[in-house]
Amino acid sequence: MRDLKHLIFFEKLLQEANNDLVKQAREEGRKALGYTCYFMPEVLLDIPGCFGVRLRAPRSGSPDMATYYMSNRTCHYGRALFERALEGGFNFLDANLATETCTVTCRFQEHLKQMDVIKNPDFFVEFTDVPFKKNENSMVHFRKQLQAHVLDPLKERFGVDTSDAALIAAIEEHNEVCRLISEIGAYRKLDNPPITGFEFHIIQLVTLTCPKYLILPYLRETAEELKTREPEPKSPYRCRVVLSGAENDDPDFTGLIESCGALVVADRYCYGSLPGREEIVVAEGQSPLDAIARHYLNTSYCPRFMPQQDMRSRKKYLADLVREYRADGLIVVSNKFCEYWSYERTMDALILPRDYNIPTCSIEKEYVNASTGQLRTRFQAFVESVEIKKLQEAK
Repeated sequence: MRDLKHLIFFEKLLQEANNDLVKQAREEGRKALGYTCYFMPEVLLDIPGCFGVRLRAPRSGSPDMATYYMSNRTCHYGRALFERALEGGFNFLDANLATETCTVTCRFQEHLKQMDVIKNPDFFVEFTDVPFKKNENSMVHFRKQLQAHVLDPLKERFGVDTSDAALIAAIEEHNEVCRLISEIGAYRKLDNPPITGFEFHIIQLVTLTCPKYLILPYLRETAEELKTREPEPKSPYRCRVVLSGAENDDPDFTGLIESCGALVVADRYCYGSLPGREEIVVAEGQSPLDAIARHYLNTSYCPRFMPQQDMRSRKKYLADLVREYRADGLIVVSNKFCEYWSYERTMDALILPRDYNIPTCSIEKEYVNASTGQLRTRFQAFVESVEIKKLQEAK
């Protein structure tokens, strides 16, 4: 296929947290607000005068300094983030809006709060408590937490507008990003998509790590370009898969899967678009903050929700994605020492083949993909097993 016009630019943006668009927004006087989890509503961080940056540690090596503080038996992702902070890679941040969700990223953010790591005199850290259930009490509690630990501190410290009108403006901008990403992602449902999983992964990531108002013109152009982009006459892939699991901010991991012959057609993982790019609807008479709180709790399929009906709902959601995107199998991934996703991955590997007849490949990996040879062998074997299954069913 012809190269996408902005793909190299997007890839360059992902090489550093403090990328060119982040620098531009800060030069224009906007406040950079870091976060790590879907439960910190990115739309609240994109109110006028601010912009959200979902934190990553691209090109990480061995997190030796972070391991000293956090131990080597914690998720490499959290340690890689803290290592990058110790190196000075997050000094551009004016604040970090944390959530009491993932244990290791909480530890990382606690270190930011307790230690003089970020060399910015305005920098502060706030923690938001996120409920473990989705009932009415949880909605009310979450809304109050977002008011007390996000909107109020931003108004008090930076003087930004946190009115309903400001939230509505942020929602409208957020919803345009969601519409464009959903439009681009929908091409993956086609028999021979004009976009690869690797390319989509890059595009989705830049919407999380760059100021929305600056990345939107590039997204609009890319969405328009895909309307006329011609795929290869015959798909070079041997099967289609849904990629699910924990934090995944490395497009090269998706590229590795696709180099083994499996086209990634759906991204059901932390930092992915399913869920994550659903539009926020504000009902008549509803406050925008209430709509935001309810939206993020209701759309999340995070494994920290442990009631039986929620666990069953997550399995059905995966099975529905496999059907909707006409995938042949599922790859589910967890990072080593990831508490929630290790349990979820184990259950997915048991339940999806047994109850839904979906071939499933279960992978545990580090944040940095050092064992690419072993992973390649696993993925190649999985692709072959999917092909054999398809041949047997065709008889």
